[in-house]
Amino acid sequence: MTKKIVVIGSGFSSLAAAALLAKQGHQVTVLEKNDQAGGRARTWSKDGFTFDMGPSWYWMPDVFEKFYNRFNKKTSDFYSLERLDPSYRVYFEGEKIMDIPANKQSLMALFEKTEPGSSVKLEKFLDKAGYKYKVAMEDYVNKISNSVFEYFDLKLLIGGIKMNLLSSLRNEVRQLFKNPDLISILEFPVLFLGASADKIPGMYSMMNYADLVLGTWYPKGGMTMIVKAFVKIAEREGVVIHTNHEVIKINVLDGIAKSVQTNMGTFEADVVVAGSDYNFTEQNLLDKKFRMYDEKYWQSRIMSPSSLLFYLGVNKKIPGLLHHNLFFDEDMDTHASEIYENPSWPSKPLFYVSVTSKTDDTVAPANCENLFVLIPLAPGLVDSNELREKCFHVVMDRLEKRASCNIREHIIVNRSYAMDDFTNDYHAFKGNAYGLANTLNQTAFLKPKMKSSKVSNLYFTGQLTVPGPGVPPAIISGTIAADEINKKLANGKI
Repeated sequence: MTKKIVVIGSGFSSLAAAALLAKQGHQVTVLEKNDQAGGRARTWSKDGFTFDMGPSWYWMPDVFEKFYNRFNKKTSDFYSLERLDPSYRVYFEGEKIMDIPANKQSLMALFEKTEPGSSVKLEKFLDKAGYKYKVAMEDYVNKISNSVFEYFDLKLLIGGIKMNLLSSLRNEVRQLFKNPDLISILEFPVLFLGASADKIPGMYSMMNYADLVLGTWYPKGGMTMIVKAFVKIAEREGVVIHTNHEVIKINVLDGIAKSVQTNMGTFEADVVVAGSDYNFTEQNLLDKKFRMYDEKYWQSRIMSPSSLLFYLGVNKKIPGLLHHNLFFDEDMDTHASEIYENPSWPSKPLFYVSVTSKTDDTVAPANCENLFVLIPLAPGLVDSNELREKCFHVVMDRLEKRASCNIREHIIVNRSYAMDDFTNDYHAFKGNAYGLANTLNQTAFLKPKMKSSKVSNLYFTGQLTVPGPGVPPAIISGTIAADEINKKLANGKI
């Protein structure tokens, strides 16, 4: 039977779930608070400059391809994908610069040159990381994780031991490598997972495999091309997407969600999928008796960082920068401490700069550059224009020094975005940018549940539930939710 399914939000998890539910013949409606689909992956344009507002790294291309294949499509049907080489540039203390090559043999040569004997160790490390990636993608990440008993399987238990769940990534890296620059490169990918390397399970070295082996890619036209692809797929399957529809309440009767109320009207529902912020959905859209987690629970969670972002349009070309640039020219542990141990605005932050105009001439006027600058911040800090401005100049001083040119005098478009914006635009808990940190006690079945235990036809998807933060995990999250709902509907259990 065709069911009415309402999906709250239009990020990648929501769009993936909506498309797969509609594919089974259900009547699916997506309700988006903002004026365009994509959630955090929105775009912003001004004076000929176009900026991806959120995600800027295209990793794990196999996840995208697998999703498109479910609709008898492939990535190239929607956009041109280019592997970046070098993948990215890293600026270290002093004058040191390291470009990370896409070719594995070149990468091994770079490691060997930096630390004699490390190339053999790198091959061993990446082989093990590749095993973890394969096992995780085949056996772990596609579970709904509502119960620990889903993992009571001999194959999974043996795999779990090999996955280094109980040791940290830092231990795994530093047992093999001594050079601080190489250590920084191998520990950097977990910054996307919301914790320092000593708090992230060794299992997540699979992200090094995603980085160094599977590679860093760019969809021509920007990350917005992925949003357009997902919207096209969803709408072809019959999904109706309503923008500027902010959800006010999920109306529940006798433990069953009956409708979703918005600022533009009410939508009846047989099933509700919340791709919206999990905390906000429970604490603000549901009556108290239908919430699984109270405020005390949420306050006890370790969140991934928020971010201070700057979208800069510059009226000249900037030499010395690549498409992706990481500035590790200050102490990583100090910045991590200012995020996780002693939350405060960073004194000497590490930061990241994306210059998509280096690869794509459609995103900036001729002879101009568009810069996306990201500084990780502790979530929940007091936000103000003064604090943003201060941090801006700290970062620009270092950026201009390393690029050996004046940038500030040539900025003609300048927009900042930080905690208050994440909260206002996405109802993000504590203004976070990436969801829950993937620490051991917040992994798999220890994350907030995907299926509500209080409302029989309410499901959650996105970065605050399984499998976690990032674009590929969001796609997987939406896929898990949709497959579970389709299975339950087919069996008459919803």
